[in-house]
Amino acid sequence: MKQEKEGYEEQLGRNSEKALEAAYILIVSTASDYSDAEFVEKMIDLVKRMERVLGEENVVNLETLNLLGVTLDDNGEYEEAIKVHERCLARRTKVLGEEYQDTLNSLNNLGNVYGSLKNYEKALEYYERDLRGSERLLGKKHPSTLRTVMNVCKTLLEYGKAEPLYERALQGFESQFGKDHDDTMRSAKEFEKFVLISGNEERLEVLRNIYAL
Repeated sequence: MKQEKEGYEEQLGRNSEKALEAAYILIVSTASDYSDAEFVEKMIDLVKRMERVLGEENVVNLETLNLLGVTLDDNGEYEEAIKVHERCLARRTKVLGEEYQDTLNSLNNLGNVYGSLKNYEKALEYYERDLRGSERLLGKKHPSTLRTVMNVCKTLLEYGKAEPLYERALQGFESQFGKDHDDTMRSAKEFEKFVLISGNEERLEVLRNIYAL
């Protein structure tokens, strides 16, 4: 991959479209730790070069911008992550439309950052927008939709209103994948935590017996 990148740079220039795309693949594929400061600096530099050469609405540039936002969130740089994800969301909405998987992913990412900040009201706003779009685009039982349901559940847990959605996610995963699938068991364990907090001992016993928790 490094030789391919250098070949494009030699033939077309460091800032050609092919060289920039190859640089993105190389940076991502060779990074041992996305939280490393050097990786973040490389991503910021690459985004700037892509925006200048390819334009702000180039699809590969948007993928790079999205990964930068996720990395900033993982590193605890929440305010910067929000700015990056908002830029990415606005551009993806314009280029791809509101009900496109990448656009919905940007909504989910913003929900994640606000969740990290414990701003649950704002997190819920983005998760619910993601959920509505996912239901229309993918259907209510699609695994991606059900994962968004789980994100809404975790947020609603702060308000004590999550039980119906936990049930929906758990039943959906079991219907799609079976009782022993990783997604089903992950959902069951999250539901178990909720029931434990709610103090419903009878429901807790049933849940643990069914899923061997």
